[in-house]
Amino acid sequence: MTTGREIPHDQLDQFSPPEVRAALVGEAEALPGVFTGPSQVSEPSSLALRLRRPVGPWEAFLHPSQDEFGHIHRAGFMHLTVPLPLVAPLVEAGWAEPHPISLRPEWPDTIVMLYAPRDEDELAVAVAVLRASWEQASGVSGEKK
Repeated sequence: MTTGREIPHDQLDQFSPPEVRAALVGEAEALPGVFTGPSQVSEPSSLALRLRRPVGPWEAFLHPSQDEFGHIHRAGFMHLTVPLPLVAPLVEAGWAEPHPISLRPEWPDTIVMLYAPRDEDELAVAVAVLRASWEQASGVSGEKK
């Protein structure tokens, strides 16, 4: 799922170039059943990724929303839910951090902060993670689209 490169940046001082963020948004909006708008669970300037027919498990959504599985911040980083088996590999590869809210017992362990992609290679990784999040939330099981 990753390029094998460690990403030595954090969300505070790195960002996606406008064309890379636009491509990420385009990929998100092209996923079946996804609609976008201001986030219901983050700052309104974050672009929410929501499902028209959410059928995934509780841990597939950013609570208290029942249909927002992620959002893209203006800088290009994402907060999203991912299948639990992906959390550790993404963190170990330097791509993500567990979201601090996931430390609270009432929140799922599946929420991560995924770093902003800066080029086409990093965009491909971010899109793969985004797709895994969408698959979990939509109930699609690894189908090729």
